[in-house]
Amino acid sequence: MPSDFRSLADVDRIIHEPARATIAAILYAVESADFLYLQRETGLTKGNLSAHLSKLEEAGYVAIEKTYRLKIPLTLCRMTDAGRKAFEDYRQRLKQFVETI
Repeated sequence: MPSDFRSLADVDRIIHEPARATIAAILYAVESADFLYLQRETGLTKGNLSAHLSKLEEAGYVAIEKTYRLKIPLTLCRMTDAGRKAFEDYRQRLKQFVETI
């Protein structure tokens, strides 16, 4: 197997899953986003989005804060420094792979 293909096999599997890659891309571009915004932008169900956010949070890539706006519950998500680095590395690996094939 050429080394180009091995580099793709070594991508971060947490981010590589399509729904999580979408979430990571959105959070990378903003300071923070609330749960409903992420749900609307990704098209995921509440349960699916919650499960993927949990995986990203467990990996230390996303920080989740549960708070209130007036009396309405609000879940804010932001990418951590570790998450930003992981996403940048992921993007770089994909870019290198695409450029070498």
